[in-house]
Amino acid sequence: MALILETLLEVIRQPTAADVAAELAVFVAPFWIAVVTGLLLGWVWRPQWASGLVSAERHDSPSQLPPLPEPSASSTSSAADTANTMADEKSSDKPVVTDEDVEHLFRLVEETDEGPVWQKMMDKSLPSMSYQAWKREHKTLPLQYRSSTIYEETTPEILRDFFWDDNFRIKNGWDDMLLQHATLKECMTTGTMVVQWVRKFPFFCSDREYIIGRRIWQSGQTYYCITKGVPCTDVPRRNKLRRVDSYYSSWCIRPAESKRDGQMSACEILLFHHEDMGIPREVTKLGVRQGMWGCVKKIEPGLRAYQAARRSNEPSSRFALMSQINTKFDADRLRSTEIVSDSSTEIVEAEKPKSWASNIPRFLIVGGAVAVACTLDHGLLTKAVIFGVARRFAGKGK
Repeated sequence: MALILETLLEVIRQPTAADVAAELAVFVAPFWIAVVTGLLLGWVWRPQWASGLVSAERHDSPSQLPPLPEPSASSTSSAADTANTMADEKSSDKPVVTDEDVEHLFRLVEETDEGPVWQKMMDKSLPSMSYQAWKREHKTLPLQYRSSTIYEETTPEILRDFFWDDNFRIKNGWDDMLLQHATLKECMTTGTMVVQWVRKFPFFCSDREYIIGRRIWQSGQTYYCITKGVPCTDVPRRNKLRRVDSYYSSWCIRPAESKRDGQMSACEILLFHHEDMGIPREVTKLGVRQGMWGCVKKIEPGLRAYQAARRSNEPSSRFALMSQINTKFDADRLRSTEIVSDSSTEIVEAEKPKSWASNIPRFLIVGGAVAVACTLDHGLLTKAVIFGVARRFAGKGK
């Protein structure tokens, strides 16, 4: 340290400002060389998680996304000629969505799946809809969510077509996370579809890609709609998109009693959802809790716009037509064979949070990390390191 100070004093004693600047440049050059060398070595030897974080790119509009790769001719076709070029699913050895899937959804609906206890998260309402949500943690699955939404003045058929219609999702914008979609396979006998989605994620994540198999079963006026992640070797993985392999989002649509007049003029949709997004579970919990109601509120105006389009006789999309090809399903027969388990029917209120006072140290640490991350440079890697350190220290206070 003394040597450095002496050197700086010698530099300052130079007779002219130009001489001082020249000497300072020579003095600091080794430090800059060391910094640049360290950055280059760190970049070459960076851990895999940092590489994926820094390479994540945000896309503000679908036009900025790279085009979806063209599927191979043996597995895909355009919507217009799919019926002629695709093989009937019944002739294939391994259907992507099977009777076991609808039986599993049925047990979820009837609360006989013997899973963990559901904890209530939310109870909200608007004049023309009401919404409730639950969650539960499973040992071998990502965090699971269950919701019940009742829409006034609609029919099960409209809701079925509405949630199946990917074109309208983007056209209307009610699902603003969906950036791109493509149909990979169709079966005109069972109504099964395999579709590819690209969904927008927050700035600190790469966008997610989904390969989804889906199919609808019908029992009277009740529809069991299965959508789940399926393997697809025909579509290569891309570096800029993280593929979500573990994905399940299925729902039951059925008539419901209106809260206005007690008539059966409303519809209930029971949704069961879980997916492994590659995000820490605690972050997922916070994001879902904060954003859930905001997303749900956007669905209702979209549904009313869809109803208006139907009333004006706008032509149905290919997706809506495919949603009308359903497999008959005898729910009463299956219900009579189900053994009801008392442990699976219990739904409880969410646990009350701990006292806010006990969380003050953790809030201070995390809040300080956020402040530092926002005031330093805009590099994602810097922010990731700061948040990671804060999360580790905050975790010690649990």
